[in-house]
Amino acid sequence: MGKGARKKGPKKDRAPKVRDVFVGQPFEGLAAEPELIALREFVPSATADLSLVDSPDRTVTLGTVLPMAAAAFVRSDGAAFVGMQVQTRSSDISRDLGRSVRWALQAEPGDVLSVPDTTGPPAEGERLQDLLVTGAELDATLHKDFSWWLPEDTEAGGEVAMSLERANAAIMPTERLGPGAYWVEAGEKAHLRWVRPEQENLLLQALARLSAAGEIGLGEGSRYAGSFRAHGLLVPVWDLDPDAHAREWADPAMQLGERLDAALKSLDEEPLNATERRARDGLIGRQLTLR
Repeated sequence: MGKGARKKGPKKDRAPKVRDVFVGQPFEGLAAEPELIALREFVPSATADLSLVDSPDRTVTLGTVLPMAAAAFVRSDGAAFVGMQVQTRSSDISRDLGRSVRWALQAEPGDVLSVPDTTGPPAEGERLQDLLVTGAELDATLHKDFSWWLPEDTEAGGEVAMSLERANAAIMPTERLGPGAYWVEAGEKAHLRWVRPEQENLLLQALARLSAAGEIGLGEGSRYAGSFRAHGLLVPVWDLDPDAHAREWADPAMQLGERLDAALKSLDEEPLNATERRARDGLIGRQLTLR
């Protein structure tokens, strides 16, 4: 061995590097995809029981916002909740939520998961697609406040009471008009936000066909405002007359859905004409993206 040479020791096993790949459509393959996106992005206070594949003894309830924006918690009465609207996330929201669900199944009354596990390496069977019945819809229940954080006949105290007060003050009146479709009163304005399950290009073509025919609105007092992308799906938005109650828009929304379904089917036989293509270009110019 030459002068100054060092004897090499045995090689140490290195932990494999995990590539953190962003998942643009985290809820793909779930029938509840539009509802999950709505609960994640803009529904203020709602809950929905999850349909779990293994049908465990404990029911896990999805909630829009939990006390202090926790990822999951178990109430003193044993009811387990997983939060949709949390500040911390990884590249795959489905995996974050799946890990929170698994935590909730094992946690004890009073336990709180402040943030989801966003750093552990991916493993098999921990995404929502692995844990939920993929064909099950999500039956969301809307609430006027966040009293569901607590068991019945229980009063909040300390930080939970302050968090509850802040959360209640931030609620905007919201009503569900159909799958993924929500009316919201936002101050002096009212909107319909509709998470659609179709592939974006096809949906834009169908909306363009309705726009060119003057059928994209919900009737008098409504205006198509634009759309935004959220977790891989397009969410069209309509401005609505704020003086009209949500129930007055239920039938117009259903009729619009029927026209939209018909327009989607017609694309198989008849491509967009020049007028409809110009309408599509105009719709594309009014898009935003939410990750």
